[in-house]
Amino acid sequence: MPSQQGSPTVRRLRLGQELRLLRERCKLTGAKAARDLGWSASKVSRIEAAKTMPSTDDIKALAKLYRVDGDKLDELFGLLRDAEQRGWWEDYEDTLPEEYTRFLGLEAEATVQRNWEPQIVPGTLQTEDYAREVILATRGIARITHSGVRSRVEARLSRQKRVLHRPDPCEVTVVLDESALMRRFGEPTVMREQMEHLLEVSLLPHVRIHVLPLEALHAVNTGAFIHLKFAAFDDVVYLEQLYSADFVEDRGRVAGYEAAFDHIRSEALDEDESRVLIQRKAMIWRR
Repeated sequence: MPSQQGSPTVRRLRLGQELRLLRERCKLTGAKAARDLGWSASKVSRIEAAKTMPSTDDIKALAKLYRVDGDKLDELFGLLRDAEQRGWWEDYEDTLPEEYTRFLGLEAEATVQRNWEPQIVPGTLQTEDYAREVILATRGIARITHSGVRSRVEARLSRQKRVLHRPDPCEVTVVLDESALMRRFGEPTVMREQMEHLLEVSLLPHVRIHVLPLEALHAVNTGAFIHLKFAAFDDVVYLEQLYSADFVEDRGRVAGYEAAFDHIRSEALDEDESRVLIQRKAMIWRR
């Protein structure tokens, strides 16, 4: 994913957002704009929701209706060009859920990532062997083939490289429940190497890892979530379930998740204390 272009997923969303704002500025409903253009109302809605890619002619028609020209029109065409690029994650579309590929596209341009994980080590911090065991654990339920397991592991490792080691990495803060360090996937050696990897990654300047100890107060009863912040786009929260995933984009609800994360992190150990605890778990997995 060329850094100078940014994420095509984010560009598609921004393009839809810009077109919606331009329509609203003209005090047009989606249905009225569609009638004026001779389109269906669903076409306008899908373009604005980034579910359908507009053509160059579509942009020209919308710009004429919204009385847009000059620099603003050039901006719209620039967003369209970038939106048409391929993201690295599209190589794995056949084996990854659609919602997850959308998440990877958003993550590619996030400036801040805040991740609460009460059950397992997050994908961005997993070793190859641990990732494989986590995927294999759900294979019978999710009906993943051998090649699908291999492809998902490859995608996870590619994701790590692009999130943690890209030239302009985002700021990553992870809060792990202590139980995630104790739940075994694979042989004890897999767990020990995973603990050692956590210690190594925690030393990266843009990564902060906190552990919420079992005895800590934990008043926020919520499952795992990832809160993404962007330089020129509204925050998004990603919620993953067994068979699907949801995106929280409503500002009020996103703010709620942000407050929840801040509370959980306030109850967690600081970075140095967390490293000590992770080191202790690594020693336990040596037995």
